[in-house]
Amino acid sequence: MARYTGPKTRIARKFGEPIYGEDKVLANKNYPPGQHGQNRRRKTSEYGQQLKEKQKAKYTYGVLERQFRNLFEHAARTKGITGEVLLQLLESRLDNVVYRLGLAPSRPAARQLVLHKHICVNGQPVNIPSYRVKPGDVVTVREKSKSLEVIQDSVAGFNHSRYPWIEWDESIKGGKFLHLPERADIPETIKEQLIVELYSK
Repeated sequence: MARYTGPKTRIARKFGEPIYGEDKVLANKNYPPGQHGQNRRRKTSEYGQQLKEKQKAKYTYGVLERQFRNLFEHAARTKGITGEVLLQLLESRLDNVVYRLGLAPSRPAARQLVLHKHICVNGQPVNIPSYRVKPGDVVTVREKSKSLEVIQDSVAGFNHSRYPWIEWDESIKGGKFLHLPERADIPETIKEQLIVELYSK
């Protein structure tokens, strides 16, 4: 399946935010990429703003267009505020939960851990990054994978109390997905209402 593998800094500069984590280049070049990046002063249309938010969400969570639309349609059918439900669905993806637990330094790294069967859900190996983690599920590292350097380096010094919807357990190198996060607890700066408006046209 296609996946963006190009320069991450270019995407971060496009949105003006470090969507892939800390970015030293973005700090020095906080303007769009390209030859005329510093000279662009055109006002973005309403549609352009809506499209930008959708693209930002897709790049942030590493989701393709068809997957994203399916998630939106699921959110639209679910009781609650559609935009918030959409973000909750994205947050409950297994690769994102692995990232939020601090088991990987980035979502792409978390995706790779899942694909290589280093991650278990309720004791069973799962290699599907889009697997939807449900409240009460326990996500852990496989026993034989606990010594992986990438996992040890990522866990070291990570603030495991950062996300109130996840409970970390050092003894099992993993944690429990307590409940779906409230919008106020999700740190992403995505304007989900603009995405709802885009798909509602």
